[in-house]
Amino acid sequence: MAPKVLISDKLSDAAVQIFRDRGIDVDFQPDLGKDKDKLAEVIGQYDGLAIRSATKVTEKILESATNLKVIGRAGIGVDNVDKDAASKKGVIVMNTPFGNMITTAEHAIAMMFAVARQIPEASASTHAGKWEKSKFMGVELTNKTLGVIGAGNIGGIVCDRARGLKMKVIAYDPYLGEEKANKMGVEKVELDELLARADFITLHVPLTDQTRNILSRENLAKTKKGVRVINCARGGLVDEEALADLLKSGHVAGAAFDVFSVEPAKENPLFNLPNVVCTPHLGAATTEAQENVALQVAEQMSNYLLTGAVENALNMPSVTAEEAKVMGPWIALAGHLGSFVGQMTDEPIKAINILYDGVAAKMNLAALNCATVAGIMKRSNPDVNMVSAPVVAKERGIQISTTNQDKSGAFDGYVKVTVVTDKRERSVAGTVFSDGKPRFIQIKGINVDAEIGAHMLYTTNEDVPGIIGTLGRTMGDHGVNIANFTLGRAGPGGEAIALLYVDEPVPAEARAKLAETGMFNQIKPLEFDVV
Repeated sequence: MAPKVLISDKLSDAAVQIFRDRGIDVDFQPDLGKDKDKLAEVIGQYDGLAIRSATKVTEKILESATNLKVIGRAGIGVDNVDKDAASKKGVIVMNTPFGNMITTAEHAIAMMFAVARQIPEASASTHAGKWEKSKFMGVELTNKTLGVIGAGNIGGIVCDRARGLKMKVIAYDPYLGEEKANKMGVEKVELDELLARADFITLHVPLTDQTRNILSRENLAKTKKGVRVINCARGGLVDEEALADLLKSGHVAGAAFDVFSVEPAKENPLFNLPNVVCTPHLGAATTEAQENVALQVAEQMSNYLLTGAVENALNMPSVTAEEAKVMGPWIALAGHLGSFVGQMTDEPIKAINILYDGVAAKMNLAALNCATVAGIMKRSNPDVNMVSAPVVAKERGIQISTTNQDKSGAFDGYVKVTVVTDKRERSVAGTVFSDGKPRFIQIKGINVDAEIGAHMLYTTNEDVPGIIGTLGRTMGDHGVNIANFTLGRAGPGGEAIALLYVDEPVPAEARAKLAETGMFNQIKPLEFDVV
């Protein structure tokens, strides 16, 4: 059955058509997002939800979203989505960070011009018939120093445009390397140096615990006298009351804000101050940007629902369509390995250690980690998936670590998963053969070559004659057909294991019969999600 998507905010007809062209059943109700009760009533029917900013996806809405797999936000900000609740529910939250980059960067540049030349005030004065030519003395941008806080996607475009205006550009960004800064033609500096040198400061960082109030009263006091501050990024990055005080004192010559700590901003300390330009969060408000993000979210959601590709997710590692094709069998393997050790482990897990070897070590390890942890956590919570499992593991205090290494054995690559409890460590390793099928290749340090099936039986015993016959005869007596039979041992007469891939679950009576023989130390039925 085709995936079903609800669009509960206004999206372009072209975006709606993308869903339809990809074979997705789309329900376009652009005003539904405003009715939270009605949305909660119908959301359980859908696999995907496409929104802008009007729809509020609360924990209550998510409780009713029994089939929801993905929420796509046409735009950058996802303040209207409860991401923690979505993660616990196993719902991917995507945004479209690239569709409005140019538009937002251009708005910042426009705001810089506006505050440099006092254009809004001069326009209002002229409209009023005052002709106050001498009142509005501006400054040039040429040869001025622009301090850019955050030189990522949007900040990088601002840097490029500012260099075209013959400005000297300095940037503070902990993630900006010297080589990248040189290529961009900007000077990488620390925050205090930027504050001291910049004639204009523009912010282009997300709002996080690290960036909140980055222009605090203390930091604003470090700025150069006559500085002008532009914020088209996020409200909460600047102490607005402190900035208002410095504007009144004349230390700050002007400010241009598109975003505010409280929105909609009906009142604010910056309002009605001279040489303060304010716009109502227009950074992404161009025809081109609105169309771009709508098309982008439709493509991203379609790709995920149809191929498993994850792009621009905020609560899960991204997996491109190309990666999904190559990694599909490895993600399945990671899930099976996690499922094996999860089903074998009855006591609380303290740590999960994952080793990636060879070609596996060069893949998207974050995604493989999520698949592994999901496989493990399904032991106690069948509803977890790659999104929710890391959240569940963190809540339980489970430590997750990974190790990468070059090819070290007979296989081009493999994955080994070890879980640690207070009582023991348990490990299993696997690889993907050239036929694209995952295999178990080591259990408890014993080498095997086991095809993975939906229903399996795992046994341990001392290496003695008669094990194969006993297992085969018992399965036959109880009508269980064996599809594949794998044996392994530590050495002659030592510990041995058997792994049976069977066509149906092994009944309790058959397991009891095996136990009666006294030949087995452990008899464990296993189930795997095999497509």
